[in-house]
Amino acid sequence: MSTTKSLYHIVINTKGRLMTIPEENKRQLYAYIYGIIKNKGCTLVRMNGIPNHMHMLIDLSAEVSLSEFMRELKRSSSLWAKSHRELFPMFMGWGKEYYAFSCGADQKEPIVEYIKNQENHHHVIGFDDEMRDMTRRNECEFYTYD
Repeated sequence: MSTTKSLYHIVINTKGRLMTIPEENKRQLYAYIYGIIKNKGCTLVRMNGIPNHMHMLIDLSAEVSLSEFMRELKRSSSLWAKSHRELFPMFMGWGKEYYAFSCGADQKEPIVEYIKNQENHHHVIGFDDEMRDMTRRNECEFYTYD
């Protein structure tokens, strides 16, 4: 019998990195995204964010590729948010890029804590600086366009 554990810390930002996810309505969007994650056979460990981006820690199913998963998650959740203008009146969609970093089980709890504290974290550091640091630590490229 085969077994896999594919933990990914994933970050997606809104189009233009604009503040278009109202804090008071983000839980409805997150609930919809949770349904996508579950339907793909993946496991959500933690999700949180602020009005211009969100972080997820996901155990990706061996049955789905990361790029396929992200394409479906961004497409479906964008359509859903746009169809609920009463909740997300300024939402224009997700940015073209996403950031996904594989991580080991020993990194799980520190990443969960980091995701839980997004609101406090972003009182000190902006999205661009956060992602520059995160991509540097993970030896990836940071994209400054949308």
